[in-house]
Amino acid sequence: MGKTAEQMAPIEQKKMCCAEDGEDSSAHMTDELQRNLMNRMNRIEGQVKGVKRMIDRNVYCDDILTQMSAVQSALHSVSRLLLESHINTCVMDRLESKDPEIVAEFMTTISKIMK
Repeated sequence: MGKTAEQMAPIEQKKMCCAEDGEDSSAHMTDELQRNLMNRMNRIEGQVKGVKRMIDRNVYCDDILTQMSAVQSALHSVSRLLLESHINTCVMDRLESKDPEIVAEFMTTISKIMK
């Protein structure tokens, strides 16, 4: 598996998220970041399917809740990885170019995450 954002130097993170000028603005992730996120999401999908099977088999509630907590933790981890990459790339680039809308956009994003 590739390095996480926490393991990368800021210069490496810069290459992860934002498209360079002139590139397709919808292509914001490197292949490495996208693979990392997709691998994590595939594992989470498997965990969710496991929880559904537990519910279907009427497994003890405490065991189901423990697995649900693990799924939530995994989702939070994916969010943190993407958020860190976003801050170190997209947000920093827009701050450096003095884009006045980035702070409001970022605060909206943070508000959604913290719900």
